[in-house]
Amino acid sequence: QLQLVESGGGLVQPGGSLRLSCAASGFSLDYYTTAWFRQAPGKEREGVSCISSGDGSTLYSDSVKGRFSISRDNVNNAVNLQMNNLKPEDTAVYYCAAGVDCGGVTYWGQGTQVTVSA
Repeated sequence: QLQLVESGGGLVQPGGSLRLSCAASGFSLDYYTTAWFRQAPGKEREGVSCISSGDGSTLYSDSVKGRFSISRDNVNNAVNLQMNNLKPEDTAVYYCAAGVDCGGVTYWGQGTQVTVSA
């Protein structure tokens, strides 16, 4: 079965950190561009970060640049999103996605909740 499973979400105070992980089964993430999206209540889903399958180049939205870092874990067939200096506006359900490029998604994960609150 081909699937993506996110983990690592939770409740954290402003200024804190979380690391999200996206593990793939049934296919290798080495051959897919992998991205993280998020959707806050009442808002549209937005792209957060993306890492390409080829040269490993990365992209970040302006809202997270300098605070979030995406990386591949080739041993565990996963992609991680390290989130530092979290802000209340980062509160959302975070989704992992894999596809041919940052916008061309083939597979979606089920999402993991991140809540940033004092």
